[in-house]
This record gives sequence, structure tokens and C-alpha cells, in this order.
Amino acid sequence: MDFAVEHRVEKGLTVVKISGEIDVFTSPRLREELLGIIDSGGLHLVIDLGEVTFLDSTGLGVLVGIYHRLRARDGSMSFMGVNDRVRRVFHVTQLTKIFVLHRSLEDAIAAHEAAAP
Repeated sequence: MDFAVEHRVEKGLTVVKISGEIDVFTSPRLREELLGIIDSGGLHLVIDLGEVTFLDSTGLGVLVGIYHRLRARDGSMSFMGVNDRVRRVFHVTQLTKIFVLHRSLEDAIAAHEAAAP
């Protein structure tokens, strides 16, 4: 599967669908894509990892960096569609302490709406 990043806006959230491997080779492109989304006004991201087959430490570093950038702008970032392999990486690295993993887009939208002032 080739690496790809797509995004759409749904109910005030920018849903970012990532496909393929997130590694040392694709992480710079992922970072560039996510920064472009933020610069275009997307401050509340839901990252769909349902088609991600691999995630390494470089990719995790990009996600953490984007998370901090969003937080500095009163934005948010959560995840959905996390398969068992990627979920394990999040648990082993203890990133589940800062990242919210939703079961579905509906769950992510409900959480976002509940947190809105």
C-alpha cells in the first residue's frame, strides 16, 4: 500500500485519513501535510489510522509535535480506527496518556461537541 494522506471537514473537525506506513521515509511528508492543514485553519483534527500498517518512532515524533502545535493554538487532536498493532505502539510508549483513541468518527464528533464551550 502506498503512503497517502487525505482530509475532509466534518461537523467542525478535520478528519485526516492516513494510509500505508508511517516511518522515517514518509514522516516528513506527513508533517508537511499536517502543518498545511493547520495553516489552513484546521485546528481540531481526528486522525484516522485505520489503514496505517506500520508506525515507527519517527512517525510518533511527528504526531507528538503536531499535537503540541495544536495545543498551543487551542486546538485538539485525537485518533480513530487504530488497529491492534498501532494501538500497541501507543500503549508501549504510554502515548495513550496524552492521545485520545476513539472507536469511530461518531465517538470523536460526540467528544468534540461535548468539550465545546
